[in-house]
Amino acid sequence: MTQRVVSIVGPTASGKTGLGIAIAKALRSRGQRAEIVNADAYQMYRGMDIGTAKATAEEQAQVRHHLIDVIEPDDAMSVARFQSLARGCIADLQAQGIRPIMVGGSGLYARAAIDDISFPGTDPDVRARLEEREKTEGAGALFAELKAKDPEAAARMDPHNPRRTIRALEVIEVTGRPYSASLPRYRYVIPTVQIGLDLPREELDRRIDIRTKAMLTGGFIEEVEAIRPRLGVTAGRALGYQQVVDYLDGLCDLEDTYAAIAQKTKRLARKQMGWFGRDPRIHWLQALNPKLLDNALAIIEHADAGDYDAIDARADEYTQHHLGDVAA
Repeated sequence: MTQRVVSIVGPTASGKTGLGIAIAKALRSRGQRAEIVNADAYQMYRGMDIGTAKATAEEQAQVRHHLIDVIEPDDAMSVARFQSLARGCIADLQAQGIRPIMVGGSGLYARAAIDDISFPGTDPDVRARLEEREKTEGAGALFAELKAKDPEAAARMDPHNPRRTIRALEVIEVTGRPYSASLPRYRYVIPTVQIGLDLPREELDRRIDIRTKAMLTGGFIEEVEAIRPRLGVTAGRALGYQQVVDYLDGLCDLEDTYAAIAQKTKRLARKQMGWFGRDPRIHWLQALNPKLLDNALAIIEHADAGDYDAIDARADEYTQHHLGDVAA
């Protein structure tokens, strides 16, 4: 049997952190060592705890967590940088006989660690030239050029998104290869089993409302106030931080701040479900099922035994009909 990396994905507020810790503790009781590897883009920043729903000190004391608090908020994390950090962390854990359990709702980050994804470099001169052409010739002309050079990439892109068109043309010029060659593939480079948490939209919205209120009354405002002088451009994109900054600047009251954060979080959750829903390898479980942990452990056991087709886990009849699609 091969111990696969476990990746727990799903929308924000679905219970990923709790399930990851529960799985690690259950595996420990079976004589297996397991530790958490964070795959949330913003939980890597020190001092951004409440607003990113980072595992608490008590939770981290139960199971060791990695890639949390690894950079300062005025630094910048990128997917390419995370890929290097995550793969190094996974390799180190596996060399010690420890199973990595990745936990996070940042879809591209979660996939970057385990999938066949490359991140070509950039060239400021090429980028500047393409941006100037977009201004003078228009986005349509650049997209037509992309369509001619790489029809596969163009078919997967929005012609009204010049930023992505420029990036695609930049990669083609810099690498001499089609941009589509670097697009994410549903192909593991590290043996992995993915478990997705799903729950009814009404329940997810309710959880988001409760968590947002708890954050705002539980120190989030003070956290933003303390970290604001060191909040860089990238870290500042974390949901909720700009809304609290606006509140601190007197641009809105607390109720408006709560409403804005809750609304944006719900919108994010919908996007996350859309992103993860396109991956046919994810084993979806109902977060409200009282047998959730048992079902997740069964999936891991079957994956270790090689029972699942790594390309299309969703087509596995046993998973769909016997491992938690209907709450008991």
